[in-house]
Amino acid sequence: MKIAVVNYNAPEAVRVRKIMLKRLATAGFTYDQQHPDLVISIGGDGTLLSAFHMYEQVLDKVRFVGIHTGHLGFYTDWRNFELEDLIHSLQKDQGQAVSYPLLNITQRFSDGSTSQYVALNESTIQQKTRTMVCDVYLNNRLFEGFRGDGLCVSTPTGSTAYNKSVGGAVMDPTITGFQAAEMASINNRVFRSLGAPIILGKETKLTVRLHDDSDCIMTCDRQTLHWNRNEKHLADITYRVDDRRISFAKYRHTNFWDRVHESFIGDVQ
Repeated sequence: MKIAVVNYNAPEAVRVRKIMLKRLATAGFTYDQQHPDLVISIGGDGTLLSAFHMYEQVLDKVRFVGIHTGHLGFYTDWRNFELEDLIHSLQKDQGQAVSYPLLNITQRFSDGSTSQYVALNESTIQQKTRTMVCDVYLNNRLFEGFRGDGLCVSTPTGSTAYNKSVGGAVMDPTITGFQAAEMASINNRVFRSLGAPIILGKETKLTVRLHDDSDCIMTCDRQTLHWNRNEKHLADITYRVDDRRISFAKYRHTNFWDRVHESFIGDVQ
C-alpha cells in the first residue's frame, strides 16, 4: 500500500510526521506523495480539509486517515500517542472504508463559461458592503427571493461547522444530501424568505441568481473563489450532491453522533 502524509506546520504535527514516516518505512509501506492509496493527515480538521483538496481529483482511488494533535476533530480518529495502534491497523488493512457525501458547486458566467468545485464542508456566498439580493431556484423552479447577509450551503459532515454557527441543522451524514442555511435574512411585510434551513436530497439542484455580483464573495471550504470581474459576471451558482464521495479507512471510525455529543454537549449531569 502506498501512503502519503500531510501535516499541519506546527511543532507537534511535524514531530508526529517524522515518527510516522519512520514507522511506516519499518513496517514496509511505500511512501508516495503523488499517487497514494491512503492519505494520512496530521493536525486537525483544517489539515484534513487541505489534504482532501490536494487529492480531490483522485477521490475514487484514495482513502483518508486523520491523526489529531490537539482537540478532537470531526474527521480525525486517532490521537498522536496512538501511532503504534494505527500502524498495526494499516498492516491488517483489507480496504475497509466509510464514505460521506460531498457538495458540487458550479459557477456559470455571463460569457457562457463555467467553473466547478467540490466541498467537503461548505460553500458560502455573501456580499461585502451591501445586502445580498438573489433569487433561489430548486430544480430550475423559483422557490424564493432572498435578502440578507448571505447563504451557507453545507454537506452533512460539514453541518457541524460554519453551518451550525449560522443556525443550520446538524445533519446525519448517512443522508445523501446537502443543506442551505440563511445568514441574517430580512423578513418583513415587503421581503420574505423561508427563514429556516432547508435540507435537500441527491436529486435536487439549488441555484442562486444574484441581482448584482459586483462585490460578491464566494468560498469553497476555506478557499475564496476568484474570477475576473472586468471580463465576466457571475450569472448563477448551482449546488448539488457531487457524484464522488470521500472515503475514510474504517479501522476505528468514531460515530458521528458521538463526536457531536463530545464536541457540543459533553458530560450530562
